[in-house]
Amino acid sequence: MNAPGSVSPSEHSVFEDQATHVRVHQMTSHPSINHATYFLQSSFTPDGETLLFTSYRTGTAQLFEAGFPDGGIRQLTGAGAIHPFSAAIHPSGELVFFVRGGEILELDRGTLKERVIVSFADAQLGECSPDRKGEWLTAAIKQGSQSGIVAGRVDGTRWTMIPFPRTVIHPQFHPLDPEWIEFAGDPAPRMHRVRRDGTGLECLYQHGNDEFVVHETFLGDTGDLVFTVWPKALCRMNWDTRRITTISEFNAWHITPNRAGTLVLCDTNHPDEGLFLVNVDGGGRRRVCLSGASNQGSQWKTSRYALKEDFERARSAAKSGALSWMEVAADTVYGPQWTHPHPSFSPDERLVVFASDRTGHPQVYVAETP
Repeated sequence: MNAPGSVSPSEHSVFEDQATHVRVHQMTSHPSINHATYFLQSSFTPDGETLLFTSYRTGTAQLFEAGFPDGGIRQLTGAGAIHPFSAAIHPSGELVFFVRGGEILELDRGTLKERVIVSFADAQLGECSPDRKGEWLTAAIKQGSQSGIVAGRVDGTRWTMIPFPRTVIHPQFHPLDPEWIEFAGDPAPRMHRVRRDGTGLECLYQHGNDEFVVHETFLGDTGDLVFTVWPKALCRMNWDTRRITTISEFNAWHITPNRAGTLVLCDTNHPDEGLFLVNVDGGGRRRVCLSGASNQGSQWKTSRYALKEDFERARSAAKSGALSWMEVAADTVYGPQWTHPHPSFSPDERLVVFASDRTGHPQVYVAETP
């Protein structure tokens, strides 16, 4: 398998989770890095019949899809390596957006034809995120010494770069008002918002590096934000008043709310007690299954953001002066990301997709919710 359109047999198997006894589907088994899309996006097509994932089985990060539960595996991309966590499925399910270097592309799943939506010279883009209707896209950008976000229409028009003085990650459109984009500045203070046209930039919460705010996202259709203060609590912020309330005090890590904003799916770390569903009203939680992931990254053993000395220490440990601080962050300080479960819901919210390197190689799993 080494070209778009190539199909290989199913790698599907099923086992019972040791802790909760739910059925878990192992969707991949190739001895390479395999993982689902990022936790801010669904890995399933809207009809729930196909699972999108990234695999390095051809030597570089490429997109693949598998029929759920036991369909064959089809390769979707095959040119230069993609950003491994950049894929986002259009609401129609027919198109997939992804990043390759400084370009955002659109892939037609039927024809496998790629179309460049926008290109930024000498730049690296982060994962792309569409609005609810699939009309607008946004992504973080690093172009030379300038960081920021870019946003524009899927048809390639009205693209704008919005500069920011620090590294930007995880920009997302407000689910009810795509004029607004929330994004994270790294390190603190973390949470910001800006209008799509670049106006109205503001910090939503002032805090220092010793308050480890991470993985913020929108709390479904409530329009509020939900985030973790690692490793202490899962919290909610009112979008209008900025009032912060605690949903539950435990080590919730990567978080994905359901569309109604009544449940939050999360993984855990230090200790890893598995994947959980948390009730927003009252904070009660129930375990979905164990993750079995190695959950690497030295910074998750602390309760603060990585500072310059952390990156230098990690760079020295890696014994490679060629590593940039971003590579060090991804591979030692905050990752590797493919060792993290990054759970997300299926469209009907009855299934949970996650990654785990429990077998020695990261693979894609789907758990049936209890």
